[in-house]
Amino acid sequence: MDKNTIIGFILIAAIVFGFAALNKPSEAEIAKRKKYNDSIALVQQQQAVIQQQADATKLNSANPDSTALNDSAAVALKSDAFGAFKTAAFGEEKFFTVENELIRLKFSNKGGRIYSAELKNYRTHDSLPLILFDKDESALGFTLTTTNNRVVNTADLYFEPVGEVTKDAKGNQTFVFRLKTDQPGSYLDFIYTIPANDYMVKYDIKATNMNAIIPPSMNLLEMNWSAKIRQQEKGRQFEERYSALHFKYLTDDVNKLSESKNDQEDPANKVKWIAFKDQFFSTILIADESFVSTSLTSEMMPEKSGYLKSFSSKMAVGFDPAGNQPTGFRFFFGPNRYKILSGYDKGVPGDEKLYLRDLIPLGWTIFGWVNRFMIIPMFNLFSTFIGSFGLIILLMTVVIKIVLFPMTYKSYVSSAKMRVLKPEIDEINARIPADKAMERQKATMELYNKVGVSPMSGCLPMLLQMPILFAMFSFFPSAIELRQQSFLWAQDLSAYDSILSWNAYIPLVTPYFGNHISLFCLLMTISSIISTKLTMSQTPTASDQPGAGMMKWMMYLMPLMFMFMFNNYASGLSYYYFLSTLITIGQTYIIRATVDDKKLLAQLHAKGSKAKPKNKSGFMERLEKMQREQQKALKNRK
Repeated sequence: MDKNTIIGFILIAAIVFGFAALNKPSEAEIAKRKKYNDSIALVQQQQAVIQQQADATKLNSANPDSTALNDSAAVALKSDAFGAFKTAAFGEEKFFTVENELIRLKFSNKGGRIYSAELKNYRTHDSLPLILFDKDESALGFTLTTTNNRVVNTADLYFEPVGEVTKDAKGNQTFVFRLKTDQPGSYLDFIYTIPANDYMVKYDIKATNMNAIIPPSMNLLEMNWSAKIRQQEKGRQFEERYSALHFKYLTDDVNKLSESKNDQEDPANKVKWIAFKDQFFSTILIADESFVSTSLTSEMMPEKSGYLKSFSSKMAVGFDPAGNQPTGFRFFFGPNRYKILSGYDKGVPGDEKLYLRDLIPLGWTIFGWVNRFMIIPMFNLFSTFIGSFGLIILLMTVVIKIVLFPMTYKSYVSSAKMRVLKPEIDEINARIPADKAMERQKATMELYNKVGVSPMSGCLPMLLQMPILFAMFSFFPSAIELRQQSFLWAQDLSAYDSILSWNAYIPLVTPYFGNHISLFCLLMTISSIISTKLTMSQTPTASDQPGAGMMKWMMYLMPLMFMFMFNNYASGLSYYYFLSTLITIGQTYIIRATVDDKKLLAQLHAKGSKAKPKNKSGFMERLEKMQREQQKALKNRK
């Protein structure tokens, strides 16, 4: 064997041993694998119990005298599987109900969990009690590992109530479930505190002398929380669009999983709270400290199931087996009402704010600001002394249009200036051939500059109005105040107002338009077409320009496109846009009556004749520079 061969073998051995060393699992990974194997073993033991019970049942049918023997064997096997918690492995499920002025909670001793949650002041679209979840629609369990390597889940164990429900001087009720062990004085308490008049429930887990049963090194509780989201509203498609799993990082913003498809995410940082959100209601689990090792999943549910989505979360939370420090949570079972959700941050330091209000989709940045600081305060103000939400929307529309009137007036006058100058623009177009487009454009801009008219001046007021239009687009579908509020023919301003419906599935129509026609949406479309016609009649357009005819038809086609978009939306939104368009039409006629085209043209020419030569605006300089470059490029081509 030569020297090169020996060196080659040495290098290969070094690579193999180095690769093995680099891929050697850490102590944490080994412990995690061991815990996983223990869990598998427990599952196998429990399956063996089930199989043995099934075999015993068959045997008992043939030999009744063997029943006691087989039952005792099954009990012994199950007791061994649950270790120190064997006394809690057997029992009968019992229920306990606790309620305040707002919520009614049913508790189950199996798992010591909240079995169902009902909101007393709300109903479903078909007038049934509004229940967020019931029975097996929701599950919450904690994984416990004992000192003798038994892995159990609290969801499989039977708790005992500690006394009766107690009530303090403020009306807060406290209810305690206790998970006992086979060692006296060692137990685990689930403590629920239900306030007198609030949707927020305090939930604490406190260990007592559990050091000998649970290893002191077990300072984290693994937990699983899942729920199916019920369909509560009339329009499933719209409700589904606003249902999502949200979560907030401990020191960062609120995020969410996709509303339109199955989604999964494993947040890398600590999580403060997790929310299973419907369009108008949420169940939120808030950690006093934080969640770690979080994994979140959202799945779409079939339409005929009666559920919108299925949410699940796996995470870990700090735990003290000695019982010196309880593990604390808060549960929110309630409506997505901005005033309520934002109220939990009042008087709270900035770094401790929950920002539950971000569950309500009020729009991005500036649109959200408009809603928070203008629309919502105005809505709340009017609702304090007006009971009809239809009238409230009318008043809001009038106020908004009054605020925007100066911009509307300026936009109209700008269009009027362009309109009265159109004959002179036509003269320029007739004088300069179409193949000299740059000269045409230069002459046109010189005319505008001479009389002090900017083609962009009419666009700016419209752009300034856009934040309010988009803010209202976000506000109405998420305003729970409009839920089940009727006005005229609309039975629910938060849902569509159908005046004609059908059951047959129509391709391209049913998926996008729906199987109904909403009257407010139809009225909005008609008024938009009228407004478009009125606007185009006062806006100068050159029919000989390329694409002018297509642009005209596009202007009329847009209201029809909006009809398809808004037919499934909240009728309150369509009602607002309908009112806004009607007022705009009225304002247009009023302004038109006060603006004399001949007088306006004379003022423009008088201003142009008296105006001193002035420096060109940056826009004009850039435009002329672009024209010169284009002309130079054309000459070079020739």
